[in-house]
Amino acid sequence: MKPISSRRARAVVVALAAGSLALTACSKNEGGDSGTDSKKDQSEATVQSKAVTYADAAGSTGPAEEVTGAKPGGTINVYQEAGVSHLDPGQIYVSDAGQVANLLFRRLTQFKEDGKGGVSVVGDLATDSGKSSDGGKTWTFTLKDGVKDQNGNAITSADVRHTVERQYASFIFDGPTYLQTWLSGADYRKALPDGGFGKKHLPASVLDTPDDKTVVFHFDTARPDLPQTLAMAGYAIVPEKTDTKAAYDKAPVATGPYKIASNKVGKELVLTKNTNWDPKTDSVRHQYADKFDFQFGITESTQTKRLIADQGADKNAIQFTGGVEATQIQDVIGNPAVSKRTVKGYQPYVMQLTFNLTRVKDLKVRQAITYAVNSKSLIAGEGGAYGGDVAPNYFAPTLPGYEANYDPYGRLKTPQGNIAKAKEILKGVPATEKKVVFAYANTEAGQKRKVAIEDALTKVGFDVVAKEVDGASYYEQIGKLDNPYDIYITGWGQDWPSAGTVITPIYDGTQVADGSSNYSHVKDPKVDALIKKALSEDPTAAAKTWKEAQHYLLEKIVPAAPLWYTKQFQLSGSNIGGARYGSVSSLIDITRLYVKS
Repeated sequence: MKPISSRRARAVVVALAAGSLALTACSKNEGGDSGTDSKKDQSEATVQSKAVTYADAAGSTGPAEEVTGAKPGGTINVYQEAGVSHLDPGQIYVSDAGQVANLLFRRLTQFKEDGKGGVSVVGDLATDSGKSSDGGKTWTFTLKDGVKDQNGNAITSADVRHTVERQYASFIFDGPTYLQTWLSGADYRKALPDGGFGKKHLPASVLDTPDDKTVVFHFDTARPDLPQTLAMAGYAIVPEKTDTKAAYDKAPVATGPYKIASNKVGKELVLTKNTNWDPKTDSVRHQYADKFDFQFGITESTQTKRLIADQGADKNAIQFTGGVEATQIQDVIGNPAVSKRTVKGYQPYVMQLTFNLTRVKDLKVRQAITYAVNSKSLIAGEGGAYGGDVAPNYFAPTLPGYEANYDPYGRLKTPQGNIAKAKEILKGVPATEKKVVFAYANTEAGQKRKVAIEDALTKVGFDVVAKEVDGASYYEQIGKLDNPYDIYITGWGQDWPSAGTVITPIYDGTQVADGSSNYSHVKDPKVDALIKKALSEDPTAAAKTWKEAQHYLLEKIVPAAPLWYTKQFQLSGSNIGGARYGSVSSLIDITRLYVKS
């Protein structure tokens, strides 16, 4: 999953099964006295790698357990720098849109947190988390009674089929592709070019809807992770009757507790209560606030100042996917009254400097840059140890198979970059190869990252040409195969606790395409073979294969330079109740919030 391109990384993250991390121990790291213990944080983050449980009908029945002290009414103001990337569920694979989706849309299954570190997959529109048969190749879901969209139309199996089939259409290019490829292979679009909008549909041998309440998926191999896959926002239901294709991104139809009242793209998004949402059918979400007012264009520094001051409407406000601005962290943690209004946690994202292999073909250039980049400086811009830790490889501490000491480029020993080593590698490399075009987001965080990257690479002898990219469409721009950039910072987090949800989406050669998450354009036979092998193995054997794939990628190909592991540190106003860290979203759990008075 991708984090957003502002301070945090891109996707609908499923960093599962962790409670809030208490970033309160005292130690010194490369950024000075941080007030956190990175090793302890990483150790605690491994809790997030444990598998979820699959709930039965009882665990999937609403209403959701009440939040202590919650009351209805009021408006929650939501502050964000960049606008939301997408509102069409099929296009959602970024954390900002994923958060909005938790309020607007329902899917067949959903993740449910108990606040104590436990996460389960429950039936959302379905009565349970799904029933498998035929050795896990067939999955059957039965829809709940009484589920309607915002227009009062009942959700049927035809809407589920339509939701799946529209993912095959060419106008859907930015969302997850797990389900489509599992059903129809890497060239899934050829199986249904018009996305089911014509007379042709997927055959019943692939996707069957024998009646209004039943949906059956048939795969050619066992898919034990399907309930987790279907819980992704990218597979939320799009009612067939009101699908406007590409235009749906502007005005989607809600199935969750809130609906869109107004949408001024990039400026303001207002959500109000969906009166056709029935809490009795929903075991996860709440509908406490009357309204959510998303206000865009507010920088993290301004957000932080306003929330620290806690005056007027700011008392009813939260940070959305951004966090406490780095230079103001001490102002927050040094004031007990403000500090108690924060949520903190380890995110599943690994931020990295990705190479466009279509343009950066010289391995020595990629190796030199990997040695040169300054993780220490980049992390300082994120807030020091409250914003992240040095990443020596591509696997985050939240991921099964995480290797804390796997550090082929000496990142842990030289977090500020190994300039001498980089210069040594570059000897003999032509000057033309040392000119690199760097894309960065036009946000506060993007500006800080630009300075850090330019400084490190210039010291080595690179000529860095920095190109500004709109923050809201950042991943869409770098996701174009013919993009004009050599390097760009990206982030990726597991979609559920499996290295396969990291290696496959961003390094599978069959997924080199416009809108794909293979931002480096890696197309390597050995990598593809290892992916295919791991996907056919049991989890224990697969873990070794994924590890082998990571080592080969990082040592032999170098599609990206690992930079830092991200942490979340967010602030809310004093009149916001129910705030806690959501380990599934790796952000404040927006489904629980209420206005105190």
